[in-house]
Amino acid sequence: MSSIRNGMDASTLVGVTWIKSRRSGPTGGNCVEVAFLDGGEIAMRNSRHPSGPALIFTGSEWDAFLGGARDGEFARPALS
Repeated sequence: MSSIRNGMDASTLVGVTWIKSRRSGPTGGNCVEVAFLDGGEIAMRNSRHPSGPALIFTGSEWDAFLGGARDGEFARPALS
């Protein structure tokens, strides 16, 4: 695998298994997917653009994001 970097084409991450949330619905076209990489990083891509850019997170960054999501820190603001 080539050098892993933030913003790389997700299609260049060969041999990884992309995981999509069960909440993505029956068509599965409106969701993000994640892949756990061999070096401990986590890649995220837009399922509608699987060859588009991948965001690459360290394990610590990913854990902080998931913790914030569990705590409701990233809830969408109420529409007025």
